[in-house]
Amino acid sequence: MFSKYKKSANKVAPAQPEIAKVDAAKPVTPEIAPHPASTMRKPLKMQSGDTAPQDKERKRKERMGEIKVELHRLLLENLNLSALENAKETELRAEISTITGELLEEKGIVLNREDRTTLNKELYDEVKGLGPLETLLKDDTVNDILVNGPHQIFVERDGNLELTDVTFKDEKHLMRIIDKIVSAVGRRVDESNPYVDARLADGSRFNAMVPPVAVDGSLVSIRKFKKDKLCIDDLVGFGAFTEEMAAYLQAAVSTRLNIIVSGGTGSGKTTALNALSSFIDNEERILTIEDTAELQLQQVHVGRMESRPPNVEGKGEVSPRDCLKNALRMRPDRIIVGETRGEEVIDMLQAMNTGHDGSMTTIHANSARDGISRLENMIAMAGIDMPLKAMRAQISSAVNLIVQVSRLQDGSRRMTSITEITGMEGDVISMQEIFKFQRVGLTPENKIIGHFTATGVRSHYSERFRMWGFDLPASIYEPSNVEVTG
Repeated sequence: MFSKYKKSANKVAPAQPEIAKVDAAKPVTPEIAPHPASTMRKPLKMQSGDTAPQDKERKRKERMGEIKVELHRLLLENLNLSALENAKETELRAEISTITGELLEEKGIVLNREDRTTLNKELYDEVKGLGPLETLLKDDTVNDILVNGPHQIFVERDGNLELTDVTFKDEKHLMRIIDKIVSAVGRRVDESNPYVDARLADGSRFNAMVPPVAVDGSLVSIRKFKKDKLCIDDLVGFGAFTEEMAAYLQAAVSTRLNIIVSGGTGSGKTTALNALSSFIDNEERILTIEDTAELQLQQVHVGRMESRPPNVEGKGEVSPRDCLKNALRMRPDRIIVGETRGEEVIDMLQAMNTGHDGSMTTIHANSARDGISRLENMIAMAGIDMPLKAMRAQISSAVNLIVQVSRLQDGSRRMTSITEITGMEGDVISMQEIFKFQRVGLTPENKIIGHFTATGVRSHYSERFRMWGFDLPASIYEPSNVEVTG
């Protein structure tokens, strides 16, 4: 019988509907035996007009899904969940296989070896993992998982979206997995609070929106956490930017310029911010502030903070601005804000202006000039009554560099511009572009052809670089054509 993971026998199990045993004299399908006594489990029989292999496979999957849901419920009733917490994976898999076999025999369900193996794996994922999502989370080629209701799951591979054959049984099944994720980080999602940001155990970013706001079923997006942190050399090797650009960025970070990484959704802003942070000296004290912790700093002295939404009573919220205000009292050398999107922008700019040189953040914008406009809009939305010229003077004195990253139409990600802010000219913030990515065409496979080049403008901070020991050669600013395809 069951081992230490089975619940105590003296606990009365809920009454189960009686399911007729399979009559050996009756023919059964090769995969699954029919159960005429169960209204829930429909026998998998080929109808007269149902001859297509895809229809047979679809019905087989539906039948397997029904069996899995029923067995998962029975497993939760029979397993000692408190003992599962410290169980070894091999031990638990063996236990689930044993209990599943007994339950299948008890219910009179006959499965072939392949289906039984698949069922045991999926049941393990249901008990210890995230159900149908587990396979996609373990696939290293998948960057994003996008769930549009229980029966439609897309993934992004190499910048392209693909529809998968992975599905949930129904909306209730999907909601159970969502609740499992958000409750693990102390958050909630329901009709009164229909959207939530969270993170998975491996650090992947998770967002969900549930009915009634999500009309056709819960919407889930998961930005997977890279197990192997991409360093500068990796990004240069991938063609995200050039060695000359990397040398310039190293000088900019090391000499404590304030940097904003700008880009659209999924353009690689966090990856670029992680790469830039690798140039920070190991002796500096760094404080990070994020909505969902995903930065991977390698320095020794790092303090990580994460904002918190309000609780059920609408209390207990800790906003990014609250974290930022408190960070200023914690003697940081640098402050890194994962993303600036609201009223915390004014505190971020003040920090950059008051001795916390070398701070960094990301914003959503499509160009460096758009990034400046976005900062102005965020200051205005924060309710700060400030003349436009004073606002721009605050930005120009706080921000030194804007690094623009983009996801191009073929799915590739490039650092498309590095722009310096040099001050004010009248009421306008003056800027100069130092490096850029120039597109020249498309291959027959729709891969973008282009090249990185310097603009020929010498850095406004060249003297600062030299004083700090980074005497970059003049040739680094000379136009060149480092071609990149795809």
